Amino acid sequence: MAEMRMTENSPMRHMIRYAIPLVLASAFQLFYNAADSIIAGRFIGRDALAATGISAPVMNLLILSISGLSIGSGVLMSQYYGAQDEERLKKALSTLLLFGIVFSLVVSLAGFILADRILIWINTPQDIREISASYLRIIFLATPFTYFYNALSSALKSVGDSSTPLKFLLFSSALNLILDIIFVGFLGFGIRCSATTTVIAEAVSAILSFSYIQKSVPLLRLRRGDLSMDGKMLGQILSYGSLTALQQSVQPVGKLMIQSAVNSLGVDVIAAFNAAARVDDFALTPEQNIGHAITTFTAQNRGAKKEDRIRLGLRSGLLLEVSYALFIGITVFILREKIMTLFLSGENSSQVLAEGERYLFLMSFFYLLPSLTNGIQGFMRGMGKMRITLISTTIQVVLRVIFTFILINFMGIESIAIACAVGWIMMILFEYPYAYFMMRRRRSS
Repeated sequence: MAEMRMTENSPMRHMIRYAIPLVLASAFQLFYNAADSIIAGRFIGRDALAATGISAPVMNLLILSISGLSIGSGVLMSQYYGAQDEERLKKALSTLLLFGIVFSLVVSLAGFILADRILIWINTPQDIREISASYLRIIFLATPFTYFYNALSSALKSVGDSSTPLKFLLFSSALNLILDIIFVGFLGFGIRCSATTTVIAEAVSAILSFSYIQKSVPLLRLRRGDLSMDGKMLGQILSYGSLTALQQSVQPVGKLMIQSAVNSLGVDVIAAFNAAARVDDFALTPEQNIGHAITTFTAQNRGAKKEDRIRLGLRSGLLLEVSYALFIGITVFILREKIMTLFLSGENSSQVLAEGERYLFLMSFFYLLPSLTNGIQGFMRGMGKMRITLISTTIQVVLRVIFTFILINFMGIESIAIACAVGWIMMILFEYPYAYFMMRRRRSS
């Protein structure tokens, strides 16, 4: 197993080794998501592209809630690993998995039943509501698999192994893409088939992760006698995880509200925003991954009581964040027109392409801002300051939604980019002074 104890040697080296698999995993997953939209747009049509776009923030709300719970519990597991407390490490994993059985089944059933109502709430146009609902119902069936993959992946990352989850994600995403190309692209099946292949891929990634841990990771291997739900441990997991899950949920809730505003502008703008949002994912998700590297580094060294290394790790992580943000911003600025033509082509697509290009032009200048927020958020999570990350994220999302609704009737799709920038700037102004004074207090104590 590729364990990585980050309490010794170069912080920058640890950050790079840990972050690279996460960034590669995200890049491949995002490539699949973009390819899924490309396949939907080119082989099923504009309505399918719009339907997957409308469903995306709903599913992101679910996925980010699950990943937030896993990230929060991962902070605890990283601390136990840094303190070399293997018994509590296993107990935390067992509790997380057993809790997830009930949680994920309830969420899956509720989502399946409420799919139509959710689409009405977010102002989905009537002519694409049926196709969106059929896609969404099937996707909700993947909830238990999504939960278990995220929980097991978080456990591996807590002990420094970020490369193994990458391998399983690569395999399952490649399987998903191949099935989409065969059944949707070549054989002409519709959007329900596209959703079904996603469920299959999620199941494969969960099964592979569990099998690997049971066979190859003694530190995390759970025998029958290890399977118990410890009430006190569950309280700690929920204390960390619920705040992180709530923070992770705030973003997609805001996106749902923004999607509602976009939906009022018609199918062309919906399709353009879906395509451009996929590009945003390529820019923002790797920045979040670097933030996760900062979280694990900080938590392990906090468990080992190494304050100086925590500060060094934060500096190294922020340097990586800014470097990536500059690269992706320049790339999107130069290639924005060619990027949009990947999703749709032809004379009937000119309005969609123009809307997407205007949005990406503005966003390419703003990607530096979330690199700074993701870096400091990763540090705060590693220090156990979940309430601060929740408050700052809420500030960002609320401002983003407010400015979108104020500006959208005047500026159209470009208002979303402006609103994002306003939210990120206020987030920075809130978090960085807090982090500065917190570290000064810890240094003097």
